[in-house]
Amino acid sequence: MKSVLRARWVKPVVFLLCLTPLALLVVNGFRGELTANPIEYITRSTGDWLMRFLLISLAITPARRLFSQPDLIRFRRMLGLFAFFYGCLHLITWLWLDKFFQLDEMWADIVKRRFITAGMLGYLLLVPLAVTSTTGWIRRMGGKNWQTLHRLVYISAILGVVHYWWLVKSDIRMPALYGIILAVLFLLRPLSSRLNRRPTPAMARAGSARLN
Repeated sequence: MKSVLRARWVKPVVFLLCLTPLALLVVNGFRGELTANPIEYITRSTGDWLMRFLLISLAITPARRLFSQPDLIRFRRMLGLFAFFYGCLHLITWLWLDKFFQLDEMWADIVKRRFITAGMLGYLLLVPLAVTSTTGWIRRMGGKNWQTLHRLVYISAILGVVHYWWLVKSDIRMPALYGIILAVLFLLRPLSSRLNRRPTPAMARAGSARLN
């Protein structure tokens, strides 16, 4: 039976769902419903969605192994690129709406404010991952080199949690939640790899038949 995840309509639907947070921001902006501090609201919203998409993309590999859903891999690249997309919106909000492209102020913040330093480093690590996300880059780099590079996503996610934690200072519920999810994904990765290597009943029967 063909998995519903292989249906042609699924990817466009997921794509539109990933654009929904941006659409809601635009609608709320036109309605004047971005709270008393719209710049902070936009910054916080885009940052949250960056982390959410990053964590969802990281969850794809263990989920496809644990739940035997290999077709989930079709969405990992899209979700990762949407994490980068919302990261770009997050950065642009800070550069444009908050700092008005004042380079001296921006540099001073990056150097002096540790949460901005962590956030900038996390974003910069995502840039080569987004650039090399295509099949062509996988061929050019080779599978092992590509996988090694793309493990930087975990460092970027850690820096994202640290950035958020240092930013909020007192109300750490959201960064703590993201940190817990990331820690669980770290633990699930080797577990799912072992389960993936474990022979299925069909494989075991085939091996037994060959021995007989």
